[in-house]
Amino acid sequence: MSETITSILEEHRSFEPPLGHSGSIASLDAYQALCAEFTEDSDASWGRLANKHLNWNKPFTEVLNRQHAPFFRWFEDGKLNLSENCLDRHIANGLGERNAIIWESEAGLVRHISYNALLADVCRAANAMSALGIEAGDRVIIYMPMIPEAAIAMLACSRIGAIHSVVFGAFSAQALRDRIEDTAARLIITADGGARRGAIHALKPNVDEALSKGCASIEHVLIVNHAGNNVDMRAGRDLDWHDALKAQPDQRPPLSVDSEHPLFILYTSGSTGKPKGILHSTAGYLLWARLTMLWTFDFRAESDVFWCTADVGWITGHTYSVYGPLACGGTTVMYEGVPTYPDPGRLWKLCADHAVTIFYTAPTAIRALIKAGDTWPEQHDLSKLRVLGTVGEPINPEAWMWYRDVIGQGRCPIVDTWWQTETGGHMITPLPFATATKPGSATLPLPGIDAAVVDEYGNEIKKGSGDGGLLVLRQPWPSMLRGIWGDDQRYIDTYWHKFNGSYYFAGDGARCDEDGYFWIMGRVDDVLNVSGHRLGTMEIESALVSHAGVAEAAVVGRPHDIKGEAICAFVTMKKTIDDSMATALAAELRAHVSKEIGAIAKPDDIRFADNLPKTRSGKIMRRLLRDIAAGRDIVSDTSTLEDQSVVQQLQQRR
Repeated sequence: MSETITSILEEHRSFEPPLGHSGSIASLDAYQALCAEFTEDSDASWGRLANKHLNWNKPFTEVLNRQHAPFFRWFEDGKLNLSENCLDRHIANGLGERNAIIWESEAGLVRHISYNALLADVCRAANAMSALGIEAGDRVIIYMPMIPEAAIAMLACSRIGAIHSVVFGAFSAQALRDRIEDTAARLIITADGGARRGAIHALKPNVDEALSKGCASIEHVLIVNHAGNNVDMRAGRDLDWHDALKAQPDQRPPLSVDSEHPLFILYTSGSTGKPKGILHSTAGYLLWARLTMLWTFDFRAESDVFWCTADVGWITGHTYSVYGPLACGGTTVMYEGVPTYPDPGRLWKLCADHAVTIFYTAPTAIRALIKAGDTWPEQHDLSKLRVLGTVGEPINPEAWMWYRDVIGQGRCPIVDTWWQTETGGHMITPLPFATATKPGSATLPLPGIDAAVVDEYGNEIKKGSGDGGLLVLRQPWPSMLRGIWGDDQRYIDTYWHKFNGSYYFAGDGARCDEDGYFWIMGRVDDVLNVSGHRLGTMEIESALVSHAGVAEAAVVGRPHDIKGEAICAFVTMKKTIDDSMATALAAELRAHVSKEIGAIAKPDDIRFADNLPKTRSGKIMRRLLRDIAAGRDIVSDTSTLEDQSVVQQLQQRR
């Protein structure tokens, strides 16, 4: 990062936590006392929590092995099973008939799945995978809509020690192929299709297309008949999920695995173009998923109904739609659909119908629903809500206030959470009944998390100075990523190289105010945050350049009221085009990116140029493009620009 980060957000409102409530961490004094315990003896504190909150088949004797840092190992000589911790132990405690999952389809179909029923299906699925030869350590791709079978498949993998990699159902065949080949997966679990905005989005054709060009490691495809689509079944490879499970017993002993046994690989975009396979292991991830449910949301399994709106194709869906709520023995809501279909009141109707008490969604959804007006939430009984959360990107203060006043009716604390795919769970967040909140601030690090804002040289920036810097984490934590699948050096270079291995560099800019509250200022690398989803600019540029007519492309973000960032692509074509061709060609390129990556990566703007602004060494000056895309005057240094006329041309065309 070459530019100085400065803060433009001025926010002075503050709200005390609700009175008369007792949370898992019930006061600021209790929070500070727990933080002090970690400061005094971090390993002892983590060890105490791991013994208290997880069921171990073989107790661990060492909390943290730093010998091969930054490849840290937690509780490494202990053994356990994640699905046993999420299912069997709750049933053993008499909770078998409690709802584990409440699922609703876009069409309004509702399923209630008890812990007993969920365990039975997980065991059948685990047995079906074993019958296909899947063993501990094998990789399984899960390419599904937001249906209970996605969670069942994830839990079944963990029961037999297989490593799952969930691929977001809106990703294209090419994106799916890339992930299959990187993991060398042996099995794909998919569906015939899923519902979205009243239409059926087919999935199996993308699987067939992906497998038509390579992917030699795949031996079988299990297909859930969910949407009623006709699918082509390849004899010997493709199997019906329901038939496969029906043939299997509903019992399967959980495999006891090492605490560091890989649990899943989840791909997130990187600035170099190729998505990164973030690797998480079992015990540390599960511990933090459970703790953050209790601390951040004050989750009470006996009475709360928890709804995280994220798809399981993203880390938020992993941790807070599936593993976190189930690790606590609670009830989680899953919804297959979008927030605004068939009308902008859908989320609020679901909250009312299912008596949701804790609601967790993205600022993108909140901003879209604000525009729809207050009449939609006012039509529904939201009195059961007691905690509201936001995730995916910083929330602007006015959206925070609307969320508090209209949805929370002034009584629900808001937990604005900062974390990443890489961190596994929340890192900086208010505690609902302990932390005073400020609209737009993620507030304070959780106990055990050592976060700081530093300058380019690693020096901590003074709190309250107003200066921004780089957000870093100075101590390891149990749910941290264990590496990038198949690329140890990229893991070191991406997260640890900048500060010579001393700090984990999150890639975000931040500032710290006089109260020690963190204000996240967005990405400082070439990764866009679009609707809470991280997309690599290089990945989109590569997709554009793969079009036969494109010579060069540069992708930047520009501010967007709803999505946070919009994707703006500057494109030079191999042949000269005139204005009459631009509209049709832009539509063609957007469709091309959608096919290569997925609809979420389609550029909002495509601007054609004869050339792109470059330094004399040939490097594209993306900071100039960001200014142009945002409609700002260019005030930064252009002395290294090779051709000054390029900027003038682009400004005239904006």
